[in-house]
Amino acid sequence: MRLSQDALSTVRTARLVLADGTVFEGQGFGATGEAVGEVCFNTAMTGYQEILTDPSYAAQIVTFTFPHIGNVGANDDDCENSTDASATAARGAIVRADLTTASNHRSRGDLGPWMARRGIIGIAGVDTRALTARIRENGMPHGVIAHHTSGLFDIEALIAKAKGFSGLEGRDLAKAMTDGRNYANEAGDWDGESGFLPGKAGGPHVVVIDYGVKKNILRRLVSVGFRVSVVPPTASAETIMALSPDGVLLSNGPGDPAATGEYAAPVIRTLIDAKIPTFGICLGHQLLALAIGGRTVKMPQGHHGANHPVRDHRTGKVEIVSMNHGFAVDPASLPDRVEATYTSLFDGSNAGIRLKDAPALSVQHHPEASPGPQDSFGLFDEFVAMVRANKKAA
Repeated sequence: MRLSQDALSTVRTARLVLADGTVFEGQGFGATGEAVGEVCFNTAMTGYQEILTDPSYAAQIVTFTFPHIGNVGANDDDCENSTDASATAARGAIVRADLTTASNHRSRGDLGPWMARRGIIGIAGVDTRALTARIRENGMPHGVIAHHTSGLFDIEALIAKAKGFSGLEGRDLAKAMTDGRNYANEAGDWDGESGFLPGKAGGPHVVVIDYGVKKNILRRLVSVGFRVSVVPPTASAETIMALSPDGVLLSNGPGDPAATGEYAAPVIRTLIDAKIPTFGICLGHQLLALAIGGRTVKMPQGHHGANHPVRDHRTGKVEIVSMNHGFAVDPASLPDRVEATYTSLFDGSNAGIRLKDAPALSVQHHPEASPGPQDSFGLFDEFVAMVRANKKAA
């Protein structure tokens, strides 16, 4: 049957189908097709482009609780994936209102076409408050986001596809988010006028183990004075040591830390035993905990947003931070050699550790922000100070 133009304009061209059979109808945007993943929600009011390109969102479909998405458009500079291999991070985007027309001096186009080029499927017109409440009460469901311009969907097949999704537990996704190469990063912070500022020569050398690193982590390291080399997640301790690092950063990334830890934890243990200053962020925090004998657990709804309060145990101060994780470190599993440094004030989960017998620290949140507040920028200064002190003592 051929639909008239008027009829086509009223067709609902997208569906979000959950594994329990719940169906949300809406208007599609971005890429066409179908994608399956874990459905989460993010409470950030800004940074939708950074969120969709954050490799930590691999195999996830992101519900945006902020209703106005698309207003600053899209550009190449705000993508957080560091390699072409991680071009597709989040599999889909769920929003309440139709995309806003881009209106920003840095925009190079509207969000919808940008998403289409990157293979990210979107659905608008969903009651995101109801979906968010559902996730808070019942955990992150498996679902399929589908966009077909015909408006025709095989709902039973989509339900079966959602039910067949294996989930994130037990899955190592870090390897899929990198392209396996070694490279140097020389770009620092964005200054608004000249673009990304170059780093200074002669600084200490940090090796970043790339489990799905965000670009802004690399830029922050450059901005505090590091020379930055990046290695793939499977790099051996011998390969890393051969680069003569003054420090090592364990990056963020997607998937189950216990699965990635099977090959990452032994490498990290070797680096810690060698007293190389080590800093872990997000997945890197979880991997550091696993390397010293701790364990990680799957969270019901995770932490995804740019407004999360954490308390610094050392100062008593509260910082508002950016978080993006679905697994957490079990504090009861940590050995005596560990000092807890941060705690989430939302649910009391561990948000940071420091080793008492080695120069190593890590945080669950994202001190580089992007998007998010800059309360924790000082952690990069703390890391570079640790590196310099270790070099002086050597």
